[in-house]
Amino acid sequence: MTTFDIVGEDAIRDGSATDAYFERTETTLRHAGKNPHVVAEVTADQFSTGEYELLAGVKDAAALLEGRDVDVDAIPEGRLFDGGPVMRIEGPYLEFARFETSLLGFLSHASGVATAALDVRRAAPDSRVLSFGARHVHPSIAAMVERSALVAGVDGISHVAAGEILGHEASGTMPHALLICFGRGNQEDAWVTFDEAVDDSVPRVALCDTYSDEVDEVLRAVDALGDRLDSVRLDTTSSRRGDFRHIVREVQWMLDAHDADVEVFVSGGLGPTELRHLRDVADGFGVGGYVSNADPVDFALDIVEIEGREAAKRGKLTGAKEVYRTPEGGHRIEFRGREESADGERLLEPLLRDGELVDGVSFDVDAAAERAARDADLTAYGADDS
Repeated sequence: MTTFDIVGEDAIRDGSATDAYFERTETTLRHAGKNPHVVAEVTADQFSTGEYELLAGVKDAAALLEGRDVDVDAIPEGRLFDGGPVMRIEGPYLEFARFETSLLGFLSHASGVATAALDVRRAAPDSRVLSFGARHVHPSIAAMVERSALVAGVDGISHVAAGEILGHEASGTMPHALLICFGRGNQEDAWVTFDEAVDDSVPRVALCDTYSDEVDEVLRAVDALGDRLDSVRLDTTSSRRGDFRHIVREVQWMLDAHDADVEVFVSGGLGPTELRHLRDVADGFGVGGYVSNADPVDFALDIVEIEGREAAKRGKLTGAKEVYRTPEGGHRIEFRGREESADGERLLEPLLRDGELVDGVSFDVDAAAERAARDADLTAYGADDS
């Protein structure tokens, strides 16, 4: 028994983090003396629909399959995909059969989070956007959530342990609990004590909506901290905020009236719609549940070739495939080996050969975020919502 309900890394690596029917499959194939050489593909949609999603989770998928007798090609993290395979695995089926459950989990959940994060990134492209959603998920997957958000290009994360794993320092200043601990009417004491206690490298961002009107608390924070105040954060619950855009504009007006060079940061139940509505009046956003609670992408893994022959179950497209990004930003699917009929950039790239990571493959988050930005521009991702 474990203290927490967490499947450990050892179980993932040895393949026991799997669905029971894969264990039965292994037993049956070994009993029959069968271990066919197959080509299997991980696919969400078979045909392009124009509804792009952002791929993430490839780093963990590669670590899962590394050391197995397989060749793997994959679309790099941070690329948009729409139909056709995002990953292709070739080798003896029993080399990877029991790892299907974890493989799909790595890709499905991370890609769903990354896609949601790209939604908010594109909704406010010129604003600072932070991932605040780790509190909504099981702590064992906080690093996955934060890394997937970074792949989409958000500017920062909030989870300390995840940041240590990712080598990315967590952001964040104060919760309402801090103000409440100092007591009603003593907001200035909380802000000033925070300023005295916390390292100078941490931005001075005063939370200004705990007990009083937002404008009142903002001006009190300005008086209390003066030039040391970098930003104010408004996190007013939706049931009490009224017209949030009007509140933010009023705060900005009063800051200008008092010649206060202070940015306004907003958070609390925000998604792409709210960011588009507020992006011209707020300087930055903290987005939580919209990103962390995103639905996983519904990936499936299917055998499409066996012993060099086309093979797929009914309703699945048979044969190994290639996918391309056309010069116009489209997504094209072709049979592998028919490159002469394809145009554009091939998206599937070598990831593992004979179970070893291909030289030059990198899982750098910043590089992935750059790819996401380029693909989003090329495909006009989110343009209809601008």
